Amino acid sequence: MTESDREKARRRLLRRDERNPLLRAQDWPYFVNTVFNAGATRMPSGETLLLVRVEDCSGQSHLTAARSADGVTGWTVDPEPTLAPDGDQHDQERWGIEDPRIVWVPELCKYAVTYTGYGPAGPGVSLALTEDFRSFERIGVVMPPEDKDAALLPERIDGRWAMIHRPVSVVGAHIWMSFSPDLKHWGDHTLVLRARRGPWWDAHKIGLSPPLIPCDEGWLMMYHGVKPTVAGAIYRVGLALLDRKNPTRCLLRSHRWMFGPETDYERTGDVADVVFPCGYTLGEDGDTLHLYYGAADTCIALATGSVREMLAWLKEVGIPADRTEG
Repeated sequence: MTESDREKARRRLLRRDERNPLLRAQDWPYFVNTVFNAGATRMPSGETLLLVRVEDCSGQSHLTAARSADGVTGWTVDPEPTLAPDGDQHDQERWGIEDPRIVWVPELCKYAVTYTGYGPAGPGVSLALTEDFRSFERIGVVMPPEDKDAALLPERIDGRWAMIHRPVSVVGAHIWMSFSPDLKHWGDHTLVLRARRGPWWDAHKIGLSPPLIPCDEGWLMMYHGVKPTVAGAIYRVGLALLDRKNPTRCLLRSHRWMFGPETDYERTGDVADVVFPCGYTLGEDGDTLHLYYGAADTCIALATGSVREMLAWLKEVGIPADRTEG
Protein backbone atom coordinates (compact mmCIF):
# COMPACT_ATOMS: atom_id res chain seq x y z
CA MET A 1 0.00 0.00 0.00
CA THR A 2 1.43 3.36 -1.03
CA GLU A 3 1.48 6.45 1.17
CA SER A 4 -1.35 7.95 -0.88
CA ASP A 5 -3.43 4.76 -0.53
CA ARG A 6 -2.93 4.77 3.24
CA GLU A 7 -4.10 8.37 3.45
CA LYS A 8 -7.22 7.60 1.42
CA ALA A 9 -7.92 4.56 3.60
CA ARG A 10 -7.60 6.65 6.76
CA ARG A 11 -10.12 9.17 5.53
CA ARG A 12 -12.61 6.41 4.66
CA LEU A 13 -12.50 4.78 8.08
CA LEU A 14 -15.21 7.05 9.49
CA ARG A 15 -17.87 8.54 7.26
CA ARG A 16 -19.89 11.50 8.49
CA ASP A 17 -23.64 11.21 8.30
CA GLU A 18 -25.08 13.64 5.76
CA ARG A 19 -27.74 14.67 8.30
CA ASN A 20 -25.17 16.01 10.77
CA PRO A 21 -25.39 17.59 13.22
CA LEU A 22 -27.97 15.24 14.70
CA LEU A 23 -28.70 17.17 17.90
CA ARG A 24 -28.29 20.82 18.79
CA ALA A 25 -29.34 23.10 21.61
CA GLN A 26 -32.47 24.16 19.71
CA ASP A 27 -33.64 20.53 19.72
CA TRP A 28 -33.90 20.56 23.54
CA PRO A 29 -37.26 20.87 25.30
CA TYR A 30 -35.81 23.42 27.71
CA PHE A 31 -33.40 26.31 27.18
CA VAL A 32 -29.70 25.35 27.17
CA ASN A 33 -26.44 26.67 25.79
CA THR A 34 -24.97 23.60 24.05
CA VAL A 35 -25.31 19.79 23.84
CA PHE A 36 -22.33 17.53 23.13
CA ASN A 37 -20.13 14.57 24.27
CA ALA A 38 -22.80 11.86 24.61
CA GLY A 39 -22.48 8.33 25.90
CA ALA A 40 -24.38 5.82 23.77
CA THR A 41 -25.99 2.39 24.01
CA ARG A 42 -28.63 0.30 22.27
CA MET A 43 -31.51 -0.62 24.56
CA PRO A 44 -33.27 -4.03 24.61
CA SER A 45 -36.12 -2.43 22.63
CA GLY A 46 -33.68 -1.71 19.82
CA GLU A 47 -33.76 2.05 20.25
CA THR A 48 -30.54 4.03 20.59
CA LEU A 49 -30.10 6.00 23.80
CA LEU A 50 -27.69 8.89 24.07
CA LEU A 51 -26.84 10.29 27.50
CA VAL A 52 -25.94 13.81 26.48
CA ARG A 53 -23.79 16.37 28.22
CA VAL A 54 -25.89 19.52 28.41
CA GLU A 55 -24.33 22.83 29.35
CA ASP A 56 -26.72 25.42 30.69
CA CYS A 57 -26.21 29.15 30.69
CA SER A 58 -24.51 29.10 34.09
CA GLY A 59 -21.65 27.21 32.45
CA GLN A 60 -22.38 24.03 34.44
CA SER A 61 -23.35 20.70 32.88
CA HIS A 62 -25.83 17.91 33.52
CA LEU A 63 -26.82 14.74 31.61
CA THR A 64 -30.04 14.24 29.64
CA ALA A 65 -31.20 11.19 27.67
CA ALA A 66 -32.23 11.36 24.01
CA ARG A 67 -33.78 8.34 22.29
CA SER A 68 -34.21 7.34 18.65
CA ALA A 69 -35.63 4.23 16.96
CA ASP A 70 -32.97 4.26 14.22
CA GLY A 71 -30.17 6.12 16.03
CA VAL A 72 -30.27 8.99 13.54
CA THR A 73 -33.70 10.61 13.31
CA GLY A 74 -36.82 11.19 15.37
CA TRP A 75 -35.08 11.92 18.65
CA THR A 76 -37.15 12.32 21.80
CA VAL A 77 -35.43 14.15 24.63
CA ASP A 78 -36.29 13.85 28.32
CA PRO A 79 -38.16 16.99 29.41
CA GLU A 80 -35.76 17.60 32.30
CA PRO A 81 -32.25 16.45 33.29
CA THR A 82 -31.98 12.65 33.45
CA LEU A 83 -28.97 12.69 35.77
CA ALA A 84 -28.48 16.02 37.49
CA PRO A 85 -25.55 17.03 39.71
CA ASP A 86 -26.14 16.31 43.39
CA GLY A 87 -23.78 18.76 45.04
CA ASP A 88 -25.44 18.42 48.43
CA GLN A 89 -24.70 14.71 48.75
CA HIS A 90 -21.68 14.56 46.44
CA ASP A 91 -19.37 17.54 46.77
CA GLN A 92 -17.43 16.40 43.71
CA GLU A 93 -20.52 17.23 41.61
CA ARG A 94 -21.01 20.73 42.99
CA TRP A 95 -19.97 22.36 39.70
CA GLY A 96 -21.63 19.89 37.35
CA ILE A 97 -21.24 16.48 35.70
CA GLU A 98 -19.81 15.89 32.25
CA ASP A 99 -18.78 13.50 29.45
CA PRO A 100 -20.53 10.18 30.24
CA ARG A 101 -19.49 6.78 28.89
CA ILE A 102 -21.91 3.84 29.01
CA VAL A 103 -21.03 0.14 29.26
CA TRP A 104 -23.48 -2.75 29.56
CA VAL A 105 -22.21 -5.17 32.23
CA PRO A 106 -23.75 -8.63 31.75
CA GLU A 107 -22.68 -9.89 35.19
CA LEU A 108 -24.58 -7.07 36.89
CA CYS A 109 -27.42 -6.88 34.36
CA LYS A 110 -26.92 -3.11 34.58
CA TYR A 111 -25.38 -0.26 32.65
CA ALA A 112 -22.28 1.31 34.17
CA VAL A 113 -22.10 5.06 33.57
CA THR A 114 -18.77 6.72 34.21
CA TYR A 115 -18.71 10.50 34.11
CA THR A 116 -16.64 13.46 35.18
CA GLY A 117 -17.79 15.07 38.41
CA TYR A 118 -16.57 18.64 38.59
CA GLY A 119 -16.09 20.20 42.01
CA PRO A 120 -13.86 22.64 43.89
CA ALA A 121 -11.04 20.07 43.94
CA GLY A 122 -11.15 19.76 40.15
CA PRO A 123 -12.49 17.09 37.78
CA GLY A 124 -12.68 13.49 39.01
CA VAL A 125 -14.26 10.24 37.83
CA SER A 126 -17.60 9.12 39.27
CA LEU A 127 -19.55 5.91 38.64
CA ALA A 128 -23.28 5.19 38.63
CA LEU A 129 -25.29 2.07 37.79
CA THR A 130 -28.70 1.93 36.14
CA GLU A 131 -31.10 -0.58 34.61
CA ASP A 132 -33.33 1.85 32.73
CA PHE A 133 -31.81 5.37 32.70
CA ARG A 134 -34.69 6.47 34.90
CA SER A 135 -33.14 5.79 38.29
CA PHE A 136 -29.44 5.60 39.15
CA GLU A 137 -27.37 4.08 41.94
CA ARG A 138 -24.47 6.41 42.55
CA ILE A 139 -21.27 4.61 43.56
CA GLY A 140 -19.57 8.00 43.89
CA VAL A 141 -16.03 9.14 43.20
CA VAL A 142 -13.81 6.28 42.05
CA MET A 143 -10.83 8.25 40.69
CA PRO A 144 -10.00 11.50 42.56
CA PRO A 145 -9.04 14.76 40.85
CA GLU A 146 -7.55 15.41 38.46
CA ASP A 147 -8.92 12.57 36.38
CA LYS A 148 -11.21 12.21 33.35
CA ASP A 149 -12.06 10.09 30.30
CA ALA A 150 -12.97 6.86 32.08
CA ALA A 151 -14.89 3.72 31.17
CA LEU A 152 -15.44 0.42 32.93
CA LEU A 153 -14.55 -2.76 31.07
CA PRO A 154 -17.65 -4.93 30.64
CA GLU A 155 -16.03 -8.06 32.08
CA ARG A 156 -13.67 -8.86 34.93
CA ILE A 157 -9.96 -9.28 34.26
CA ASP A 158 -8.49 -12.10 36.38
CA GLY A 159 -11.41 -11.80 38.77
CA ARG A 160 -11.31 -8.00 39.19
CA TRP A 161 -13.11 -5.10 37.61
CA ALA A 162 -10.98 -2.88 35.40
CA MET A 163 -11.35 0.80 34.55
CA ILE A 164 -9.46 2.80 31.97
CA HIS A 165 -9.02 6.50 32.76
CA ARG A 166 -6.80 9.56 32.27
CA PRO A 167 -5.27 11.16 35.37
CA VAL A 168 -3.25 14.36 35.09
CA SER A 169 -0.10 14.80 37.16
CA VAL A 170 3.25 16.53 37.03
CA VAL A 171 4.48 13.76 34.72
CA GLY A 172 1.78 14.38 32.11
CA ALA A 173 -1.70 13.38 30.91
CA HIS A 174 -1.51 9.69 29.99
CA ILE A 175 -3.95 6.75 29.84
CA TRP A 176 -3.96 4.39 32.85
CA MET A 177 -5.88 1.32 34.01
CA SER A 178 -6.90 0.46 37.58
CA PHE A 179 -8.50 -2.58 39.21
CA SER A 180 -11.12 -3.20 41.89
CA PRO A 181 -12.74 -6.16 43.69
CA ASP A 182 -16.00 -4.28 44.33
CA LEU A 183 -16.28 -1.21 42.03
CA LYS A 184 -15.59 1.07 45.03
CA HIS A 185 -11.97 0.52 46.03
CA TRP A 186 -9.41 0.87 43.25
CA GLY A 187 -5.72 0.08 43.06
CA ASP A 188 -2.91 -1.49 40.99
CA HIS A 189 -2.85 1.68 38.90
CA THR A 190 -0.95 0.86 35.70
CA LEU A 191 0.21 3.11 32.89
CA VAL A 192 -1.18 1.90 29.55
CA LEU A 193 -0.34 4.57 26.98
CA ARG A 194 1.77 7.73 27.16
CA ALA A 195 1.17 11.01 25.39
CA ARG A 196 4.01 11.39 22.94
CA ARG A 197 6.62 14.13 23.10
CA GLY A 198 7.45 16.54 20.30
CA PRO A 199 5.29 17.69 17.37
CA TRP A 200 2.96 14.67 17.23
CA TRP A 201 -0.82 15.02 16.94
CA ASP A 202 -1.11 13.38 20.40
CA ALA A 203 1.91 14.88 22.16
CA HIS A 204 0.21 17.28 24.57
CA LYS A 205 -2.29 14.96 26.26
CA ILE A 206 -4.35 11.92 25.39
CA GLY A 207 -7.49 10.28 26.75
CA LEU A 208 -10.02 7.55 26.08
CA SER A 209 -12.72 8.38 23.55
CA PRO A 210 -15.62 5.87 23.71
CA PRO A 211 -15.45 2.69 25.80
CA LEU A 212 -13.14 -0.07 24.58
CA ILE A 213 -14.44 -2.25 21.74
CA PRO A 214 -13.97 -6.00 22.38
CA CYS A 215 -12.83 -7.99 19.35
CA ASP A 216 -11.03 -11.24 18.56
CA GLU A 217 -7.67 -9.45 18.32
CA GLY A 218 -8.01 -7.72 21.71
CA TRP A 219 -9.58 -4.45 22.86
CA LEU A 220 -9.76 -1.79 20.16
CA MET A 221 -9.27 1.62 21.76
CA MET A 222 -10.20 4.89 20.14
CA TYR A 223 -8.43 7.72 21.92
CA HIS A 224 -8.23 11.46 21.49
CA GLY A 225 -5.01 13.37 21.17
CA VAL A 226 -4.60 17.08 21.75
CA LYS A 227 -2.10 19.19 19.85
CA PRO A 228 -1.57 22.81 20.94
CA THR A 229 -1.11 25.36 18.17
CA VAL A 230 -0.82 29.15 18.05
CA ALA A 231 -4.52 29.23 17.11
CA GLY A 232 -5.59 26.89 19.93
CA ALA A 233 -5.72 23.16 20.61
CA ILE A 234 -6.89 20.60 18.03
CA TYR A 235 -8.66 17.42 19.20
CA ARG A 236 -8.29 14.39 16.90
CA VAL A 237 -8.86 10.63 17.22
CA GLY A 238 -6.48 7.72 16.75
CA LEU A 239 -6.44 3.97 17.41
CA ALA A 240 -4.64 1.53 19.68
CA LEU A 241 -5.02 -2.20 20.31
CA LEU A 242 -4.80 -3.64 23.83
CA ASP A 243 -4.25 -7.26 24.77
CA ARG A 244 -7.56 -9.02 25.50
CA LYS A 245 -6.37 -10.92 28.59
CA ASN A 246 -4.02 -8.20 29.83
CA PRO A 247 -5.44 -4.85 28.70
CA THR A 248 -2.64 -2.92 30.41
CA ARG A 249 -0.46 -4.15 27.54
CA CYS A 250 -0.70 -2.07 24.36
CA LEU A 251 0.06 -4.12 21.25
CA LEU A 252 -0.22 -1.48 18.52
CA ARG A 253 -0.73 2.26 18.27
CA SER A 254 -1.40 4.40 15.22
CA HIS A 255 1.20 7.07 14.69
CA ARG A 256 -1.34 9.03 12.59
CA TRP A 257 -4.73 10.31 13.59
CA MET A 258 -7.66 8.80 11.70
CA PHE A 259 -10.42 11.35 12.39
CA GLY A 260 -10.16 15.08 12.94
CA PRO A 261 -12.21 18.28 12.63
CA GLU A 262 -12.95 19.19 9.02
CA THR A 263 -16.54 20.44 8.68
CA ASP A 264 -17.91 23.81 9.73
CA TYR A 265 -19.82 22.31 12.67
CA GLU A 266 -16.59 20.70 13.93
CA ARG A 267 -14.36 23.72 13.42
CA THR A 268 -16.67 26.47 14.66
CA GLY A 269 -18.44 26.54 18.01
CA ASP A 270 -17.90 27.16 21.70
CA VAL A 271 -14.56 25.33 21.42
CA ALA A 272 -13.23 25.27 17.88
CA ASP A 273 -11.52 22.33 16.16
CA VAL A 274 -12.84 19.51 18.33
CA VAL A 275 -14.17 16.05 17.56
CA PHE A 276 -14.77 14.21 20.84
CA PRO A 277 -16.44 10.77 20.74
CA CYS A 278 -17.84 9.38 24.00
CA GLY A 279 -20.16 6.65 22.73
CA TYR A 280 -20.79 4.07 20.07
CA THR A 281 -23.22 1.32 19.13
CA LEU A 282 -22.57 -1.73 16.96
CA GLY A 283 -24.86 -2.99 14.21
CA GLU A 284 -26.38 -6.44 14.26
CA ASP A 285 -23.45 -7.66 12.15
CA GLY A 286 -21.12 -6.91 15.07
CA ASP A 287 -18.94 -4.81 12.75
CA THR A 288 -20.78 -1.65 11.70
CA LEU A 289 -19.79 1.09 14.12
CA HIS A 290 -22.01 4.08 14.84
CA LEU A 291 -19.81 6.66 16.56
CA TYR A 292 -21.47 9.59 18.33
CA TYR A 293 -19.25 12.57 18.97
CA GLY A 294 -19.32 16.11 20.25
CA ALA A 295 -18.43 18.66 17.60
CA ALA A 296 -16.80 21.94 18.68
CA ASP A 297 -18.41 21.49 22.14
CA THR A 298 -21.63 22.69 20.54
CA CYS A 299 -23.57 19.83 18.92
CA ILE A 300 -23.69 16.04 18.47
CA ALA A 301 -22.77 14.33 15.22
CA LEU A 302 -22.56 10.78 13.88
CA ALA A 303 -19.92 8.94 11.86
CA THR A 304 -20.09 5.31 10.73
CA GLY A 305 -17.34 2.83 10.02
CA SER A 306 -16.23 -0.79 10.23
CA VAL A 307 -14.37 -2.33 13.17
CA ARG A 308 -12.68 -4.77 10.77
CA GLU A 309 -11.48 -1.92 8.56
CA MET A 310 -10.12 -0.04 11.55
CA LEU A 311 -8.22 -3.10 12.74
CA ALA A 312 -6.83 -3.70 9.26
CA TRP A 313 -5.65 -0.08 9.03
CA LEU A 314 -4.10 -0.24 12.48
CA LYS A 315 -2.22 -3.42 11.58
CA GLU A 316 -0.98 -1.71 8.43
CA VAL A 317 0.19 1.59 9.91
CA GLY A 318 0.46 0.84 13.63
CA ILE A 319 3.71 0.42 15.53
CA PRO A 320 4.43 -1.17 18.91
CA ALA A 321 3.59 1.14 21.80
CA ASP A 322 7.12 1.04 23.21
CA ARG A 323 8.34 2.79 20.05
CA THR A 324 5.80 5.63 20.10
CA GLU A 325 6.73 7.78 23.08
CA GLY A 326 8.51 10.42 21.03
